[in-house]
Amino acid sequence: MPPQLKTLLPLMVVFIGLFILARHFLIPESFGKYGHYRANSMDEIAAIPANYAGKAKCVECHEPEATKLDSDLHSGLTCEVCHGPGAQHILDPKIKGTLLKPGSREFCGTCHSLNPARKTEVINQIDTKEHHPEKSNCIDCHNPHAVWELKE
Repeated sequence: MPPQLKTLLPLMVVFIGLFILARHFLIPESFGKYGHYRANSMDEIAAIPANYAGKAKCVECHEPEATKLDSDLHSGLTCEVCHGPGAQHILDPKIKGTLLKPGSREFCGTCHSLNPARKTEVINQIDTKEHHPEKSNCIDCHNPHAVWELKE
């Protein structure tokens, strides 16, 4: 046996032993039960309170807005995409401060500003610097629930 192996072999055995020992203490007990993730995380995630109510809950009280939205280009979006999580509002409708009422150029520009990577057939894009620069909010002219319905 070469002299290098006499030194390296015990070091390799110690390294592998330390690796197995560290792995035993660092990998969670439920890891690998249902695949390559921690099974207990499902229970932990299920215990987190829901923040989103869903479009069906919004429609119960806001039917006119939902009807307009369903007939327009934003029909594929849920209410909470723009207005934020609505679970607290559903539990207590007096809590209106929890919902957003966005309409700024920055907010609408998140989806509608010019972006060569986006398909123009899917999302209407505008140059937010050139499109009516005197207006600060898109909702001054556009109804977000029916975007082609211009306000006067």
